[in-house]
Amino acid sequence: MWRYLAGGGALLAAVAAGVMMSGGAARPSSPLPPAPLRQAAASAGTPDDPVPEAAPATREARRFGRYDKDRDGAVTRDEYLAARRKAFAKLDVNGDGRLDFDEWAVKATTKFAAADRDRSGSMDAAEFATTAVKRKPASRTKCPPDRPPAEEG
Repeated sequence: MWRYLAGGGALLAAVAAGVMMSGGAARPSSPLPPAPLRQAAASAGTPDDPVPEAAPATREARRFGRYDKDRDGAVTRDEYLAARRKAFAKLDVNGDGRLDFDEWAVKATTKFAAADRDRSGSMDAAEFATTAVKRKPASRTKCPPDRPPAEEG
């Protein structure tokens, strides 16, 4: 019984301390002045006022900006395909406007040439092993080991 009395007394003491610390005075809910004063202060800007910073653009807005080259607020078909045209031009090494197989497969042929160390035109098993894709090791979650159920006793 004395535990309940001690707990109730501690609760009352905590509430009383909270009231005393707050001073009992009501505080305004917003640190900003009333709306008419804020509007008057905003319209009376001085040259010493700091320049407001722009809000950071969203990821999609930045992506849109990269495609909209002429900044007219619209992405045309040519603007949309410009990146693909540059990639195509890189692959079209002879500049004929068409990709033959060797131009298209330049990455694979380069990889083959690097792996074929003896320049025989074919790869043995050791050379072929160097062409494997380097993958990051998968991070597996470590499960707790299986434990036998606890015996009740």
